[in-house]
Amino acid sequence: MLLQRIITALILVPLVVLAVFQLPSEYFSLLIGLITLLAAWEWANLIGINSPLKRGLFLFALILPMLWLHFWTQFLELAAQVLDWPDIRDYSGALEWLVIPPVLFWILVMILIRNTPEGVLKLGMRARYKALIGWGILLATWMFLSRLRAFYGSEMTLYFLILVWTADIAAYFAGKKFGKIKLAPEISPGKTVQGMYGALLAGAVWSIAFIGYYSYRDGFVWMRVSDFIMLSVLTVLISIYGDLFFSVVKRQRGVKDTGSILPGHGGILDRVDSLIAAIPFFYAGILLIGLMS
Repeated sequence: MLLQRIITALILVPLVVLAVFQLPSEYFSLLIGLITLLAAWEWANLIGINSPLKRGLFLFALILPMLWLHFWTQFLELAAQVLDWPDIRDYSGALEWLVIPPVLFWILVMILIRNTPEGVLKLGMRARYKALIGWGILLATWMFLSRLRAFYGSEMTLYFLILVWTADIAAYFAGKKFGKIKLAPEISPGKTVQGMYGALLAGAVWSIAFIGYYSYRDGFVWMRVSDFIMLSVLTVLISIYGDLFFSVVKRQRGVKDTGSILPGHGGILDRVDSLIAAIPFFYAGILLIGLMS
C-alpha cells in the first residue's frame, strides 16, 4: 500500500506543480473545477445518494455558482483593463467575505471533534443536509484555491499545497515513530497526538524556510513573519481536523475510502480532504495579514 501511495504521488506531484506554474489562471480554475466535480460525485455516493440523476443534479448545483463566480471575475478583470484599475482585488472585495462561512464551519468542526468525538460520530443527519454541507465546502475549495492562484500567484499556491502535503507526511511518520496517545480513536484509530505535533512542527519549519528564501531574495516586506508562521501552523491544525471530518462521514457510511481512482490513496476526497478544510482558512489568513501589513 505504501509503495502504491509513493508511486501515485511521484506521478501526481509533478503534474500538479506544472499546472500551478504553467496554466493560465482561468485554465487552472477549470482544472480545479473538474477535480471538484469528481470529488462532488464521490461525496454524493458517500452520503447515500445512489441515483445517478440525483448525483447529476448535485453536480449541476455546483456548476452554476462556479460558472457565475468565474465569469463575474472575468468581467471584473476586463473592466479593470479597460478602466485602468490598479488592482482587481479592490473591486471584487465583496466576494472575499464569502470566506467567512467555511472558516467558521471548519473551526466548529474542529471544536466538536476535539470535545465530543463520539457525539459527532453518532450525529444523525439527513442526506439533503449532508449534500448542502458538501456543496458549500466543495464550492469554497474551488473558489478560494482558484483565487489564491489568480491573486497571489503560483508560488504562494505551491507553498500552500506543500504545507499541507508536508504536514500530512510528517504526521504519518511522527505517528509511526512516536505515536502513543490517540488523537480521536473513535473516529480514526491511526491518528495520534504525537503525529499531530509532528505535522505542526513540519508546518512551522516549512513556513520559516519559505520566509527565509524570500527574505534573502527580495525581502518579505508585505507580510509579518510571525503572523505568517502562525497562520501556517493553524492551517495545518485545521487540515488535520478536516481529515477527521471526512473520516467521520466515511465511518457513518461504513466505507474505508471514498473511491478507488487513485491507487494507494483511494478516491479524490481521500487525497484532498485536508486541503478542503485548509484552503478557506489559509486564504482568510492571507487576506487578514495583507490588511494588517
